[in-house]
Amino acid sequence: MFLALGAASVFAADRVQIAPNAPDSYVVKRGDTLWSISGMFLQQPWRWPEVWKMNQAQIRNPHLIYPGQVVVLDRASGTLSLGRALQGAGTERLSPQVHETPADSPIASVSMEAIRPFLVEPFVGDDKDSARLPTIVANQEGRVLAGAGDVVYARNLGEGDSWDIYRRGQAIKDPVGGQTLGYEAQYVARARVTQAAADGRAAELVVLDSKQEIVAGDRLAPAADSEIVAIPPHAPAASFSATVAAVYGGVAFGGRNSVVALAGGRNLGLEPGNVVALARNNGDVTYRADGRADRIALPDSRLGVAYVFRTFDRISYALIMDSSGAVKVGDKVMAP
Repeated sequence: MFLALGAASVFAADRVQIAPNAPDSYVVKRGDTLWSISGMFLQQPWRWPEVWKMNQAQIRNPHLIYPGQVVVLDRASGTLSLGRALQGAGTERLSPQVHETPADSPIASVSMEAIRPFLVEPFVGDDKDSARLPTIVANQEGRVLAGAGDVVYARNLGEGDSWDIYRRGQAIKDPVGGQTLGYEAQYVARARVTQAAADGRAAELVVLDSKQEIVAGDRLAPAADSEIVAIPPHAPAASFSATVAAVYGGVAFGGRNSVVALAGGRNLGLEPGNVVALARNNGDVTYRADGRADRIALPDSRLGVAYVFRTFDRISYALIMDSSGAVKVGDKVMAP
């Protein structure tokens, strides 16, 4: 039984192109993603929401595809449909009725396991590290260091019971202008308020888990939501121009499944789920002939695409989905 119609029309002016070697069908395997499956059929796999026969609710939460089911290509309309689950060795019989398939079995939009560690960290702090920010002022019994299970005290806490503790890290700068975009803070721990601040006293928190020891002066921010949420890939709402500001981990180059920091975030209208293009600016060359020297601009080289999954005011984090070469700081970022 196939899913209901309702996705965006594939007969728009910019029609999605079928890959030259696209198969007629494909059996879903464990570890696949909608992006990887669509890449077998489409030249632009991130545009799968336009060609899958799903309604809008299913597009928003596409965890409906399980290993063993069949993806079918309708070449006449250029659409993909989900057929019946195969029966036989190595497959599981599925039906519209309730079944006991584990919750983590459905196929996700992209590789969420590659993104999961970054949903909580890194945290990007503003370049103006004000003393009014929530701050650890002391540890239990005057200890220099604190860890999981210990009590810490903080000032300037706002609403909320769950807080992430972080330490200000290295500055992320715009490769073009050199201005500081923010600070890639180091995640230290997570803590829960046990006594709210009152009568001029600091708030008391218990440390739930820690990655590093906590010291006085560490900052706090409302706990980030680490829940995996499937956000269908889509183009940014408007054209923009930015650059790669950093490759996560302090390495010089990134490739497929690497995380990069972009020199632009909410200020450019970027949001989680946006797909961006990566390109190398090749500059220009001097061509000498016939006794003269001409400066000739070279075209940009397309490197690949990345999926934005976390945004801040002036910085975004994106997972490189496809790349034909190494991505480095200064590479161009734009709408796909």
